[in-house]
Amino acid sequence: MINFEEELSHFKPSLEVEEVEDAIVDSDLTDMADIMMALVREGSEKKRSNE
Repeated sequence: MINFEEELSHFKPSLEVEEVEDAIVDSDLTDMADIMMALVREGSEKKRSNE
């Protein structure tokens, strides 16, 4: 019969999964709304500097 507790003690998570998780958490994901807000902000700043 399989001893599940013993089998679980041998389990080690894949390093690839942990690396991917860190990359996803650490990445700065910019979506379309962020890009549009940056463009609007940049346009406003340019307009103010020309006045």
